[in-house]
Amino acid sequence: MPGEFVPRVRAVLAALPPGQVVTYGEVAAEAGYPGAARGVGAVLRGSEGLPWWRVVRATGHLVPHLAAEQSRRLAAEGVTVVDDRVRPG
Repeated sequence: MPGEFVPRVRAVLAALPPGQVVTYGEVAAEAGYPGAARGVGAVLRGSEGLPWWRVVRATGHLVPHLAAEQSRRLAAEGVTVVDDRVRPG
């Protein structure tokens, strides 16, 4: 990954306020790397302290192996989740 990718992605993620949900692709684009959604996932996997639960798939679906915890955290922030998918609210 380019040298600036990780710090830029971390900055975008760190700035997400409670209750705001974004997609991996939106984070990548905001960081200046459109099309690098998978790289965002890699940054989240390798980083502690970032609000990973606020990032969902392009379809609005939660991360499958973390869906229960992600749903719990999002609900605590007022985000509606139905059938492991974020719903506009």
